[in-house]
Amino acid sequence: MDTRLIRNLSVVAGHYGAGKTNFAVNLAIYAKTVFPGLPVHAADLDIVNPYFRTADAAPLLEENGIDPLIPAFANTNVDIPSLPPRMRGLIESKDDVTIVDVGGDDGAVALGMYREAILEAGYSLFYVVNRFRPLITDPEDAVGCMIEIERASGLRCTALVNNSNLGAETTSKEIVESVAYGRECARRCALPLFCHVWCPALAPDTPEKMAEAGYADEPLFPIVNATKRLF
Repeated sequence: MDTRLIRNLSVVAGHYGAGKTNFAVNLAIYAKTVFPGLPVHAADLDIVNPYFRTADAAPLLEENGIDPLIPAFANTNVDIPSLPPRMRGLIESKDDVTIVDVGGDDGAVALGMYREAILEAGYSLFYVVNRFRPLITDPEDAVGCMIEIERASGLRCTALVNNSNLGAETTSKEIVESVAYGRECARRCALPLFCHVWCPALAPDTPEKMAEAGYADEPLFPIVNATKRLF
């Protein structure tokens, strides 16, 4: 993986159900190794309460020394639009690392509230795709979803993440067979392919199967299941 694609401010966005929260949480944990000595924060930037998924991972984040920024009403019956009040300060900080989990179009609109500050600070915007999810199964449709996120946020995506999975039913076969999809999505979106996500607990033989298929050089990003569901 090209770790230069990870910035002090790294945003993770994608279609609902693509598995972006799992990637965002694991990216925050990985960022501790990329930015040693800097405090790392994980922010859930959403305005629709049922989609606050990062709250599920708060214990895991804290165990790994990550500061979770989760709205007070997350995972409750109170459906009040809420954004972390410290967000702007973290966006502007060069002494902190912040991974932002953006929830679909609604979250992208909320992200647009900080557009000028984000552009000033510099950022990465990882676009997560999953070939097993409706509306982005075809690479061309994935392009359309990316364009919608960019329009809503006013920001350009900077890298693509292939998180193709079938949840708990995922095997190495699905991951290997999704490589061509991830490559094609990256090509059509004109983005560098940051990684193919895999969960060692579900598909421990993935690296070997990737090598057998001629994909030994493909960037793999191992994750632990950080939410109540993989997507």
